[in-house]
Amino acid sequence: MKLIFFGTPEFAVPSLKRLISHDSFEVVAVVTQPDKRRGRGNELSPSPVKGVALEHQLPVWQPRSVKKNAETLGKLRSSHVDAFVVVAYGQILSQEILDMPRLGCINAHGSILPKYRGAAPIQWCIYQGETETGITTMLMDAGMDTGAMLLKSTTPIALLDNALDLTNALSASAANVLVETLLGLDQDTIQPVPQDNTLATYAPLIQKQDYALDWSRSAIALHNQIRGFYPNCTTPFRDTLLKVTATVPLGFPNISLPPELQPLQHAWSTTDILADTHPGTIVSLLKNYGAIVQTGDGVLLIREAQLAGKRSQSGWDVVNGTRMQVGEMMGRMQEEG
Repeated sequence: MKLIFFGTPEFAVPSLKRLISHDSFEVVAVVTQPDKRRGRGNELSPSPVKGVALEHQLPVWQPRSVKKNAETLGKLRSSHVDAFVVVAYGQILSQEILDMPRLGCINAHGSILPKYRGAAPIQWCIYQGETETGITTMLMDAGMDTGAMLLKSTTPIALLDNALDLTNALSASAANVLVETLLGLDQDTIQPVPQDNTLATYAPLIQKQDYALDWSRSAIALHNQIRGFYPNCTTPFRDTLLKVTATVPLGFPNISLPPELQPLQHAWSTTDILADTHPGTIVSLLKNYGAIVQTGDGVLLIREAQLAGKRSQSGWDVVNGTRMQVGEMMGRMQEEG
């Protein structure tokens, strides 16, 4: 089967590598987003997908708008490939492009459709406390992740998994499911199944305000926000913003901690926590672990955090480095009192 691959970030790299190495496929070209300026030097750098394509001496096309670029459209039209494979490309394909390949445009999406259509399905499913997600391959149509479904593969979400962990797991799964999907379509053994639009949920682009921690929310909700939007969630502390990168909700009988953290299950309860303690108050400093913070419902251990200008540290290193004290507040600047 001859393929053209559309993709941009690291998430798409395992799929491209698998298709390149598989005897049943020939990737004839790669379409990816234009190079972007990154890093302190603000130098132009290629997308991860482009890097792989160049390693394998594949033609790379980088239109700013794939549906408006006449040169790219001409190349796609004349390619006469069996399928366009799309994994986190980052641009909407026109109906003209969707209609070009013999088998259509095949997309691998990072959720169990029709749930979490949109740009950030991995992050939002963690935010919502889901315990399972997966990959869905589909025949693309003109809508946003609304095409007929082909195959699904499920992946469990553990209590401490964050968006990076889940992205890595799903990117590997996508590579496997895509191979099975393409072979099944070519052999006519897969029947596309329309999505039930009444069950659809959406995962929009993450906004800056989504990173702000509100300690009046429950410990579980905050934990899911921190790992879902990893590593970007912040809270005011003293006169700066503290980036919180890993937490553990404590004291919830229906939550089972991993074996290495089970000694913490009731450790916080030895502290005298008043019922009227204000959310955001540091109620305990747990030796070798970190600060325990009161929330609107339950308490949250800050297991890892990052001070401005420093690398992420263990919660206990942050306690020692800042000389954190019980009774101090998260969620307000020092001058606010």
